[in-house]
Amino acid sequence: MSFTTQTSGPMSEINVTPLVDVMLVLLIIFMITAPVLAHKIQVDLPQPNPNVVNPPNPLDPIHLKIDQAGAFYWNDTPVDELGLKAQLAVIGQQTLVNQPEIQIAANDNVAYEYVARVLADAKSYNLVKIGFTENF
Repeated sequence: MSFTTQTSGPMSEINVTPLVDVMLVLLIIFMITAPVLAHKIQVDLPQPNPNVVNPPNPLDPIHLKIDQAGAFYWNDTPVDELGLKAQLAVIGQQTLVNQPEIQIAANDNVAYEYVARVLADAKSYNLVKIGFTENF
């Protein structure tokens, strides 16, 4: 029996031995690390405070609109900057549970300075419920 090999054309067989070696090494690595990943971790989650009373009816949000020129509208009523600060101060004196949400709707072309001033004033009066809407 004689074996003859053809060396004239390209080799059409793929050597899969290196591929099998790599797959076996990866299998061993995953078998070793899988028990480590299944280790249970004790986590202390925060528990609800039964002393905190949620208001039965959520308060209606306050709509603050800022037009392109920087004019403020408090629930569709025009207000100047001092009046806005006074309104924010009144809301800031309420407890956090009783504070209504302030929804700010700014025109797309308004300067960011006006929005930044409103946010800074709201922060200075300890308002925490502030949202943004697209309804201008």
